[in-house]
Amino acid sequence: MLLSSLLLASTMAFMPARVAPIVFTGSPAVVAAETFATDPVLVDWRILGGLDLNTGKAPASLEALDGKLVKIAAFIVPLEDNMQESDEFLLVPYFGACVHTPPPPPNQMVYVKMKGGKTVKIGWWDPVMFEGILHLKQTESVYGASYYEMEGIDSKPYAPPVKK
Repeated sequence: MLLSSLLLASTMAFMPARVAPIVFTGSPAVVAAETFATDPVLVDWRILGGLDLNTGKAPASLEALDGKLVKIAAFIVPLEDNMQESDEFLLVPYFGACVHTPPPPPNQMVYVKMKGGKTVKIGWWDPVMFEGILHLKQTESVYGASYYEMEGIDSKPYAPPVKK
């Protein structure tokens, strides 16, 4: 009995004190943005689609991404026909999303202006993983409205995630 009491007491001496649990109140995207501030947050088009087209209101999870470094899989649509490179363009969620007739809804287009005038090669049929600072800001262009603006940083060819 004495031996078991000593064993229990010595074991308890090395156990950490009780700590209050960490409670996350935001969405997984918000938690990731706050936890890994230097890593871009992967944004899905469904998240962007959460912005209400009638009211222009964004859910809290989307508002939390305003001004954050994000990355999104997309297709690049130039603002002028026959462009091979540009520092201004639109990102859209699917191939063939033409801005002429009919354009995607404003919550499914991101207007991009590249940082420092850097240009990006435009491949109409090539999906990209695009990285930049997202802003919830309505932008008008000759092709319609977009509820998002992005300061573009980098574009890489899209590679689907590897299944483990």
